[in-house]
Amino acid sequence: PAWDGASRVNVLLLGLDTYDGSADRSGPARSDTMILLTLDPKSRTAGMLSIPRDLWVNIPGFGYGRVNTAYMNGDAAKLPGGGPALAMKTVEQVIGVPVHYYAQMEFASCVRLIDELDKIPVYVEKKIFIDPVGPGDDKIMLSRGLHMLGGVEALAYARNRYTEGGDVDRSRRQQQVIMGIRARVLEPANFSRLVTSAPDIYAIIQDGVNTNLTFDQIMRLGMLASS
Repeated sequence: PAWDGASRVNVLLLGLDTYDGSADRSGPARSDTMILLTLDPKSRTAGMLSIPRDLWVNIPGFGYGRVNTAYMNGDAAKLPGGGPALAMKTVEQVIGVPVHYYAQMEFASCVRLIDELDKIPVYVEKKIFIDPVGPGDDKIMLSRGLHMLGGVEALAYARNRYTEGGDVDRSRRQQQVIMGIRARVLEPANFSRLVTSAPDIYAIIQDGVNTNLTFDQIMRLGMLASS
């Protein structure tokens, strides 16, 4: 059902591996990141549920497979609504709650958004080596502690899978990046400027963003998230 603006709303956030520097990445993209975001206007609360990309699920019409292939299958089969619609339907079936909207973002737009915020704060809990997207040996060591990460570094931090906790650690890092973006947006010095310039920022990143939310709904949800 469509969101009425007053009740709880669930949004599926999708990060796509359209390009990650790998030779085998051609054809329809997979959803490298899947996070179900829920916001309740009445209680002014929100939550995030990370969905591990290797979760083995029943994809409607395609049988069992990794949840991150639902998006790819929907696009490849040219289903109504494409990859996003099948990803939403799959998550609804697995989690058991309605998914009202989706918002997908490609790597480049994520980088541009964070750079537009002039870096985001992230507390690194344990020393980690990150490898920015693209070819070449350009790994970066992040020591334990608070770091201000630019777009390239934040994306590499969120995507790293090679730690002891695997996808669980990775999901935690992705949520840290989202909360880092929120923290920067809500800084008093930034908030009014960002609200005023939101249309311009959206124009900069929209070539890598796809959503069934209208711009007005995005702004409403953004204002809700701020409280």
